[in-house]
Amino acid sequence: MSRRKRVFKKRIDIDPIYESTVLSKFINKVMMSGKKSIARTIVYRALEKFADKVKAEHPLDAFEQALENAKPALEVKTRRIGGANYQVPVEIPNDRRTAMAMQWIIANSRSKPGRCMEDALASELVDCFNHQGATIKKKDDTHRMAEANKAFAHYKW
Repeated sequence: MSRRKRVFKKRIDIDPIYESTVLSKFINKVMMSGKKSIARTIVYRALEKFADKVKAEHPLDAFEQALENAKPALEVKTRRIGGANYQVPVEIPNDRRTAMAMQWIIANSRSKPGRCMEDALASELVDCFNHQGATIKKKDDTHRMAEANKAFAHYKW
């Protein structure tokens, strides 16, 4: 058996309309029960509504800005040392930051009652673009928790 470490390439399809891998990942996260065509229509319509609301010329650039505003930089991880559990603040890798922001945006969109997913997703993206809303609050709470526990930063592994 080979002892070489195998490097796996992540294979992600490119979005057919905007030709973006980030948007393709976002569509995959919106998708439920393997219904990709429905997820695509939801995301594209939400992007159009979002671009109209923020008066953006390019919807993809506005989407990436909203996603960037929602990305957390720090999180806390539990570390057990000597019988005590400590919340240790840790920097988040870029892939995980993007994934967390996408998950938060989609979860907060789904939790809005009485709206179709397109409208909820568009309004959540507008909130992220304007640095407000539930997703930004979740990011701020995560940062606040990391800031409160920075005394345990020396337990990083």
